Amino acid sequence: MLKIRAFIITVISIISSLSLFSENVKISGKIVDNEDKPVEFATIRVAGTAIGTNSDLKGQYSLSVARKDTLELIYSCIGFKTVNHKLINPKGDLTLNVRMYPNDVELKELEVLGFKNNINGMQSFNTESFKLSPDVSGGSVEAMISTMPGVNSSNELSSQYSVRGGSFDENSVYINGIEIYRPQLVRAGQQEGLSIINPDMVGNLKFSSGGFPARYDDKMSSALDITYREPEAFEGAVSASLMGASLTIGQNSGKFSQLHGLRFKKNNSLLSSMDTKGEYDPTYFDYQTNLNLKPNERWTFNFLGNISLNHYNFTPHDRETTFGTAQDVKHFKVYFDGRERDKFETFLGSVSALYRHNRATSFMVGASGFLTNELVSYDISGEYWLNQAGTSGSEGIGGELGVGKYMEHSRNRLKASVFRLFIKGETRIKGNHISYGVDYRRESFRDRTKEWEWRDSAGYSLPTLPDGVHLVYNLSSNHNLAANRISAYAEDAYYIDTDKAYMTINGGVRLSYWDFNKEFLVSPRVNFSMTPTGSSFNFRAAAGLYYQSPFYKEFRKSVTDSEGNHAIELNSDIKSPRSLHFIVGTDYTFRAMNRPFKLTGEVYYKNMSNLISYEYDNLKVNYSGVNDSKGFVTGLDLKLFGQFVEGSDSWLSFSLMKTQQTLDGKKVPLPSDQRYSVSLYFTDYFPKFPKLKFSLRGIFADGLTMTAPHRSRAESYFRAPAYKRLDIGVSYQLVGAPTNGVRPYNIWRHFRSVVLGLDCFNLLDISNVSSYYWVTDVNNIQYAVPNYLTRRQFNVRLSVEF
Repeated sequence: MLKIRAFIITVISIISSLSLFSENVKISGKIVDNEDKPVEFATIRVAGTAIGTNSDLKGQYSLSVARKDTLELIYSCIGFKTVNHKLINPKGDLTLNVRMYPNDVELKELEVLGFKNNINGMQSFNTESFKLSPDVSGGSVEAMISTMPGVNSSNELSSQYSVRGGSFDENSVYINGIEIYRPQLVRAGQQEGLSIINPDMVGNLKFSSGGFPARYDDKMSSALDITYREPEAFEGAVSASLMGASLTIGQNSGKFSQLHGLRFKKNNSLLSSMDTKGEYDPTYFDYQTNLNLKPNERWTFNFLGNISLNHYNFTPHDRETTFGTAQDVKHFKVYFDGRERDKFETFLGSVSALYRHNRATSFMVGASGFLTNELVSYDISGEYWLNQAGTSGSEGIGGELGVGKYMEHSRNRLKASVFRLFIKGETRIKGNHISYGVDYRRESFRDRTKEWEWRDSAGYSLPTLPDGVHLVYNLSSNHNLAANRISAYAEDAYYIDTDKAYMTINGGVRLSYWDFNKEFLVSPRVNFSMTPTGSSFNFRAAAGLYYQSPFYKEFRKSVTDSEGNHAIELNSDIKSPRSLHFIVGTDYTFRAMNRPFKLTGEVYYKNMSNLISYEYDNLKVNYSGVNDSKGFVTGLDLKLFGQFVEGSDSWLSFSLMKTQQTLDGKKVPLPSDQRYSVSLYFTDYFPKFPKLKFSLRGIFADGLTMTAPHRSRAESYFRAPAYKRLDIGVSYQLVGAPTNGVRPYNIWRHFRSVVLGLDCFNLLDISNVSSYYWVTDVNNIQYAVPNYLTRRQFNVRLSVEF
């Protein structure tokens, strides 16, 4: 009996032991690096066995092994230090998350350099340059664009620019494929506020100063195409200065990413440096968001939103301006009463869905809406004295040239909306990259304009008439308009790679119809580029017929009744101005001082017809509303890009241009005629203090041609002084990329960068002219009193990235 009992106990023990050793242990978890990013394709294996697995794209893994008293797991991945984990008496399901650190290996120095070529008429730019650029708008995209050859900007308070003789309105701007519209009633740079482009959210940027492909809208001068970036993980950036602040924060979970940007600007101190003294109260606010949802590999949904609130309040007190030459000095003094209150509010929203049918074909469908609410309201009166100051080198005290009063009144309001539906696609067939799309737009406008000006000189109302007091100028408008546009495009980029050269040919056509004037447009465009094998040169040529499809203010025509009153009529007979582009250019890459450089040159000619003549008044573009002129623009653009200082990119641009417009039978230059322009963007760092960096942005450009108010340049015009400006900035990186890529284990490990900067705007304290105020004496002689831009200013800024 005892033997039987012992046998049974022995059998039970053996069975229990076998069942214990046959039990499996399931181990799962996630592998991340020192920045909490998933480690893909890491190897996980059980020591002493052939059992193992790999982590997926999210860093997650799972494996099942037989239970033992001790298990040792080995985690390895190329570029990371191997991690060993021992498990004592493991059982059941276990979760084991592992952090792997980079395995830094010091290699010999290797330098890989390259330049992005101008392909299909578009040039790409490095967005990192915006962060160091010293400009009053806070590192704007437009400030950098204005240093490119052929691009001119003569007002540091504005984001507007002209390209190769075109007006401010001839430039198309896109964000995530959505066309952006600028406020229509903005008159001066200090009113404009923030540009809609948030530089902290920009991912990719492409720009063309002419010869751009058919996918871009009907504009005659340039195309700026911006794509907002997607954050890689949780990240953010905060900056603050004496003129404003910004906050950018983003997050990415793999399937969903979000990026939000807030900006606030209040540049009272900058505006106080202008000649007109008073109480400046500008408030500029902007919020933007870029959301992306990727439920699977085929679908991507995007939402872009923007709210921009630019309010400008100003109560002028007095103004004192001295102008003229050393031999003919004039002094202008004004005492003001009244105030100005402007409001420019814009709202933008777009939603799109991208479907990738396969690796060669994709489609996108979407809708967008743009709404602007603009109000310009002012009642300002002034009493002025215009005197002839003493002549230099003489004992004369000058004399009085004019004494008078004036009053300006405005109640202008514009509400505009643009609703858009679009579908577009891309297909790759061997060496062909075919793009196509259809676009429908519904535009609505509600315009209420009431402005007038009364002027008195030496007790006489101007114009001096015997039958009573008259206004020197008045304008009224009361219109509601709704119009529809439909457009389509198709283009083919064909890539040819041979033993002799690499070539690209982009040919396309754009079709559009506008029911307001019943106009149908056909715009063919072609680009060609060639890079010979083994050559340092790249050659390109472009030609195309481009149209400037008029927006609302371009077809507003002023008509005068028998009593001299001016009213706005909408010209339904307006035609789209057209421009025939011819461009030839080349790029030459070389090394000098053992550093890389690239020299770019372009020659262009634009033949233009059906032009709508216009005149500049600061930022305001006053159109005639009729097709009354034709002309041409020709010029040369040069750019030298490279490392003038080793490891730091800089460039120098130089442009020559000639414009001619035939207006009322006379040949005159275009309002945007700038015969020469030189711009420089230069960066440097101190060798013994690599965290201390220096940047410089300089522009020297010919002055614009000006006319008296409500006059045509066919009657007379003159040229303003050259625009000369030099801005510099010095920045010190308090916290940056740590040595060997490992962040210190303290509070600063949470920050990628902390930079403290000091800027000096208008270093040489030059009084640049933005426009003119016209004074008329009793003899009807007009004097052009210059409106000067900002003087020297200092700014302190702090930027933090985490």
